[in-house]
Order: sequence, then structure tokens, then C-alpha cells
Amino acid sequence: VQLVESGGGLVQAGGSLRLSCAASGRSISNEHMAWIRQVPGKERESVLAISWSDGSTYYANSVKGRFTISRDNARNTVYLQMNSLKPEDTAVYSCAVRDVQSGEYTYWGQGTQVTVSS
Repeated sequence: VQLVESGGGLVQAGGSLRLSCAASGRSISNEHMAWIRQVPGKERESVLAISWSDGSTYYANSVKGRFTISRDNARNTVYLQMNSLKPEDTAVYSCAVRDVQSGEYTYWGQGTQVTVSS
């Protein structure tokens, strides 16, 4: 599976962005899809949101109520709508496939930079 993110950029605090993750190579309809962010200079990556293959979702507390993950299986695309952005949301955002069996993140996109100015 190849994943390509888009939609990042520079936005003021309180603004919104919508990230897209276009998948190719196989259908994501039966995949768990996640958005993960990494702050430059820090090793730990944070799982922000997961779209489970059954349609349910998971959100980290840090983004609950502000971010919404969705998918369009017909377009083989996953989205992350980000509202009420804060400077601490500044990071590289990547989408990833979470393996159904192992729970490991097996395929990653290259990431898209989101910068939130105060």
C-alpha cells in the first residue's frame, strides 16, 4: 500500500485544516487507518486518531472534540479534519495502516507539515 498525504500548511491558532491521505495499491476498506504526528526533534510519535475497519473511531485526548477522522472507501482516501488548532499541534502528520492482526503500523505515508502560529 502506498500512502500520500496532502493538505498541510501554515495556519493561525484557532484555524482549521483538512488533511487527506490517498491510498493506492490495494483497497483500505478492510484496513484500520490512523493519523499519527511527530514533533520535530522528538522521537515519540503520537497516535491521534484511528478509523477502525468497522467504522468506529478512536481519538487521543489531546485532539478529542477538535479533530475528526473519516474515510471514503470509494476514493480509497482517509481524512483528518482539524479544527481549533493550537500552536502545540505543530508537527509532521502521517497516515498509516495499522495491521489488523498485530496492531503494528505497517505502511506509512511521507507526512505533511502542519504549522500553527500563535
